[in-house]
Amino acid sequence: MKNILIPLLVSSIAGFSTMVGSLVIFFKIKESKYNKFITLAISFSLAIMIGISIFDLIPESFFNCIYTYGFIKSLVILVIAFIVSYIVITFISGLMEKEGIKEDLYKLGLLNMLVLILHNLPEGIATFLSSYQDITLGLKLGFAITLHNIPEGIAIAVPIYFSTKSKFKALKATFISSIAEPLGALLAFIFLKNYVTDLMISIILIIVAGLMITLSIQEMLPKALKYKEKKYMYFGLILGVIVVLLNVLLGA
Repeated sequence: MKNILIPLLVSSIAGFSTMVGSLVIFFKIKESKYNKFITLAISFSLAIMIGISIFDLIPESFFNCIYTYGFIKSLVILVIAFIVSYIVITFISGLMEKEGIKEDLYKLGLLNMLVLILHNLPEGIATFLSSYQDITLGLKLGFAITLHNIPEGIAIAVPIYFSTKSKFKALKATFISSIAEPLGALLAFIFLKNYVTDLMISIILIIVAGLMITLSIQEMLPKALKYKEKKYMYFGLILGVIVVLLNVLLGA
């Protein structure tokens, strides 16, 4: 039981670190500074999501696929993943508008929540299995995930809070996303421990990377540009790149 509790704890800490990012909604910000803060938060978050996808999720997953399928088939999987990602994000965005969710920031927060749930589930599985097999490797992976989960919490909470002025809605959406990671760990423990392969997780993470990059470019970047606060946008992007580099170094 001890060997199971530690991996579950590592996955849970990594997942609930997303809630730390949501705490920025408690900062006292003057109304005149709202646009600057929103621009900074969105730019920071999109840099994290694109950076983690390009420098972490895709390379490792792609090489795992190459080992099994070869380069050409793996490249086809990558291309299909991005096509599917574009279709999914466009479909969900259109569906939300049909359901009356037309406010840009609120829709963005909900889209971030959905995509990051899909991101956190396989991460929870990977963290649990890594910790179960080698606790040192699991702790290292868990810490790297914790580092990039914090800004992902910002990506959910800030748009929802500033569009609804409801801290409860922002915290609830962030919590739903964060619980996906320990849920993934529980799934791995109860059902998938003997069936999940590195290849299966790799393919899922390639799809998730496609979703994150598509969401960042298609939905988040236009929102960051909308407020015309270029200085804060550049500052957010630079901060995001720094965090991504730290994440890559710690996960190496």
